[in-house]
Amino acid sequence: MSKTKGQNYMHGAAILTVGVIIMKILGFIYKIPLGNILGDEGYSMFNSAYSIYFIFFTLATAGLPVALSRLVAEADANGRAKQEEKTFRVALATFAVIGIVFALILFMFPEWLASKYLENPDAALSIKAMAPSILLVCLVSAYRGYCQGNGNMLPTTVDEVLEVLFKVISGLILASCFLKAGLGKPTGSAGAILGVSIGSVVSLLYMIVYKRRHYSELAASYTAGIHDPEDTPNDDELVDPAWKIVKDILSIGIPIAFGACIMALLNSVDSKLCMNRLQSAAGFTYYEAKVLYGVYGKAQTLFNLPAAFITPLTIAIVPAISGAIARGAGDEAIRTSEDSMRISAVISLPMGAGLTVLAYPIMNVLYPGSNTAGPGLLRIMGIASFFVCIVLMENAVLQASGKEKLTMLTMISGGLVKIIVNWFLVAQRQINIYGAPIGTLVSYAVMALMNCIFICTALGHRPRFIRIFARPLAAGALMSATAWAVYGLSSGVIGADSWPHIALCMVLAVGAAAVVYLVSAIALRSVTREDMKLIPKGEKIADILHIK
Repeated sequence: MSKTKGQNYMHGAAILTVGVIIMKILGFIYKIPLGNILGDEGYSMFNSAYSIYFIFFTLATAGLPVALSRLVAEADANGRAKQEEKTFRVALATFAVIGIVFALILFMFPEWLASKYLENPDAALSIKAMAPSILLVCLVSAYRGYCQGNGNMLPTTVDEVLEVLFKVISGLILASCFLKAGLGKPTGSAGAILGVSIGSVVSLLYMIVYKRRHYSELAASYTAGIHDPEDTPNDDELVDPAWKIVKDILSIGIPIAFGACIMALLNSVDSKLCMNRLQSAAGFTYYEAKVLYGVYGKAQTLFNLPAAFITPLTIAIVPAISGAIARGAGDEAIRTSEDSMRISAVISLPMGAGLTVLAYPIMNVLYPGSNTAGPGLLRIMGIASFFVCIVLMENAVLQASGKEKLTMLTMISGGLVKIIVNWFLVAQRQINIYGAPIGTLVSYAVMALMNCIFICTALGHRPRFIRIFARPLAAGALMSATAWAVYGLSSGVIGADSWPHIALCMVLAVGAAAVVYLVSAIALRSVTREDMKLIPKGEKIADILHIK
């Protein structure tokens, strides 16, 4: 079976980004109607349970697949085809064991996690419903890591889209049916989450079929790892023993997973601290606390949007940088890291600025009738989303360069900052739930600064940060001013006293801001012709947009 050819890192990122766009559209179809179906109170149960699931999901998907893709990329760069295949097999078995342990924890202790840890007992059934999906996700991660290590992002993209599609369809149907049957909001929330498991089943089946068709079969001997007759290595090629592969996967993956898990823990810390401090210190009732945390969860759905578009680039650059380092191409690795950081700023700035400037119309159009705290929460979180994207990219550069332990230190420090800020601010009645996004903003700003220092000192190279960020920031400032002005003028002329009027003013502001950002980004050369050459049909797009 011939081996699927890899793409360059930007080509692969572009493929993943297309998938992200589709998934985010499907995600809005899932979470926004779901938020309106369950209401603020019911959505707090869903959000609390999901914060627990996200911890285990992050442990399963953040570090170990990155470690696998890095080991596969290094083996591929050195022509060790047999080593690639054995690394995958050992990783699959390792991921399966981890998935079983995680699933048992969620299935056996949902009441304790909901009542003692989250202080939201109604979320217990939703936590239990998530147990099967975590095992399935672990298995899928092994397949994705193998393909990504070979520079092939297409199966990951298709797989993720299928997963989200079936999650949306089944989750909304189950939630709606359970509520109509009078089973209550806790059961309705659990029904929505059960859709995650259904989507994961479809995802795993697709990846199994893809690998069997496009790569060597799992049942074949390790000589099946020789994918291309032209690349046939010596029959005497040695492969590492299983224990060494497990050791390498864990030594690389655990620091990455632990660091990323800190951020997943922050979501559950948000839930626990917010629910606790809103009631015990700020004086809100249990119902009022659930409503405030529920609208915060709705704002988080939008806050996570920019990072979703950066994640494909982080996935693509890890094997690109680690492969370049394995070949001794240091200049290529440096250039890739700088370009990826600049492109991440170009992508994340307009989205974060848009969420901040247009927070009021966005929340009122997407979540009509929600608590009035929503727009204020989103304004703060829009700013924070930019720092989140920068931290994600910096982490990827450090991880690909073999400095994954530094990212763990960064995440721990940021997590402590988040907890401290939340503890004091959420307890203030006049600040209440606003303290949570403020804590997020401060913590990610601290992490971004720490990573900058680590990149400068640990990698023996000082990235040109002014060149990387100055032009995207200038284009973002022009776009923000345009969005603010157009929305203000249009709402004054059309009025903003009803949903259709607010929606029309928002669309006009977004359209004008997008045009201004595109023109200013090209004029300021935030995006270059060399960047465009790395994506499919990029040169043709550059010609149309007159990018030099």
